[in-house]
Amino acid sequence: MIRVLCAWLVLICSMSMTAHAQSPYANDPYAKGVDLNNFIYLDTKYGRAVIMLYPKKAPKHVERVKKLVKEKFYDGLKFHRVIHGFMAQTGDPTGTGSGGSKYEDLRAEFNDVPFNRGVIGAARTRVPHSANSQFFICFQAAHHLNGQYTAWGKVVHGMEFIDQIKRGRGPSGMVDEPDTITTMKLAADKEAGPPPTPLQPFLPGYEFQPRKKVLPRI
Repeated sequence: MIRVLCAWLVLICSMSMTAHAQSPYANDPYAKGVDLNNFIYLDTKYGRAVIMLYPKKAPKHVERVKKLVKEKFYDGLKFHRVIHGFMAQTGDPTGTGSGGSKYEDLRAEFNDVPFNRGVIGAARTRVPHSANSQFFICFQAAHHLNGQYTAWGKVVHGMEFIDQIKRGRGPSGMVDEPDTITTMKLAADKEAGPPPTPLQPFLPGYEFQPRKKVLPRI
């Protein structure tokens, strides 16, 4: 019995150490109560954008994005298609809009997330189940996309840096000498650094949590 108890204690300790190793910034005040594995940092030459993932809305797409981020697939890729007042698209290693990752295409996970400013959708062809690695970030609301494309995340901080991405030409939005993704990292990665802003306010339901009353200073 004692041996079994000791084994359980060792297992629990190793699990907690592993979790801590995976999320070195878990105790940062900006990350308290937040699963850092559900946030991604997207860096461009203009600055860092923080992306909140929607694992409950689009689990397979979120799993794919995390996998590619860990493999550094997105690092250095171009924003090959950028349309003013609409969106910026990236995630194609060929830079042409027709490429993808080595993995098979994903089945659509259409959901109830509206395509508002900052929302990220999985780019695809006219075939619904053809999303792979490409994605687009909305500059402003694009509700005609609701239920037609899979929304898997949202830029919750640093959207002003996305706004600066170089626009493309004509209706196609194809860009000459496009801007690139410097790097994408999971917020839980030790190389990513601490959160640049409190992440708690971006969690679903946060607005309904009770607030502490702060008395004005006299």
